[in-house]
Amino acid sequence: MNKVKTIGVLTSGGDSPGMNAAIRAVVRTGIAKGMRVIGIRRGYNGLINGDMIEMNLRSVSDIIHRGGTVLYTARSPEFKTEEGLQKAVSVCKEMGIEGIAVIGGDGSFRGASDLSERGIPCVGIPGTIDNDVSSSESTIGFDTAINTVMQMVDKLRDTTESHDRCSVVEVMGRHAGYIALHAGIAVGATCILVPEVKVDIEKEVIPKLQRIHRTGKKHFIIIVAEGIGRVDEIAKLIEEKTGIESRPTILGHVQRGGSPTVQDRLMASEMGYYAVELLSKGIGNRVIAVKDNKIVDYDIHEALKMKKPFETKLYEIAHTISI
Repeated sequence: MNKVKTIGVLTSGGDSPGMNAAIRAVVRTGIAKGMRVIGIRRGYNGLINGDMIEMNLRSVSDIIHRGGTVLYTARSPEFKTEEGLQKAVSVCKEMGIEGIAVIGGDGSFRGASDLSERGIPCVGIPGTIDNDVSSSESTIGFDTAINTVMQMVDKLRDTTESHDRCSVVEVMGRHAGYIALHAGIAVGATCILVPEVKVDIEKEVIPKLQRIHRTGKKHFIIIVAEGIGRVDEIAKLIEEKTGIESRPTILGHVQRGGSPTVQDRLMASEMGYYAVELLSKGIGNRVIAVKDNKIVDYDIHEALKMKKPFETKLYEIAHTISI
């Protein structure tokens, strides 16, 4: 006999490729363990408003390859209030939901912690393209996003090269530079600008471009993290100081979409299964994570206090080989 009879699953915060694979794993693992699984639509907002549907094996057929989230997602200011939290708890009790798998980022995990403290065990699954979940080495959607950036910049390079231009490309990541760093190396960017490393554009980027230009290189790609921004200004400055025609490009939300990679599908499936293993035993207030390429779990409070070190060595490698 399972300790827990009914669980919920929701996606919260920004969508990321692979969320559907995680939903699928949660639903099918739960059903395999004899539990009812309730799909909660539009994140915590849907939990408060009772926007739910009971899911079965066929509810999650043919979604593993799809981007986005079939359960939709939304922000919920109301959920951050005590009144909103109590509404959510009441809905859970009314629906018989005894635990919830929460797929999202650190902000979503804080909500999961609040629910756990009020008697609804929650397990967080890291789903965000930004790879900025402090407790996990990797997050669902990150690998797909950097592959999307690589493919788009590869296309952009064709026109950049044809016109002897410098393309200054802004990628997503909020206040984290992981997408910029990984994609920047993959596309052979001349410079990678991230929030974690302070760079003086006039004293470091401009001289580097001028030096490389003198070696015979005529076109350049510069990757700029969203947390740095100002790609219009950076492109204008480069053109003024070097004489190289420069154009800004903001890739935008297309980075969130697309069919997830093998890595994201596999990680999402493992994490979804692991989350239900915990919930089936009545264990909550946990976050699933990747450590040393293994799936582990932490107490949510412990996980949220963790600091994720920036990949300084990888940044040094990028700087060394981009000459």
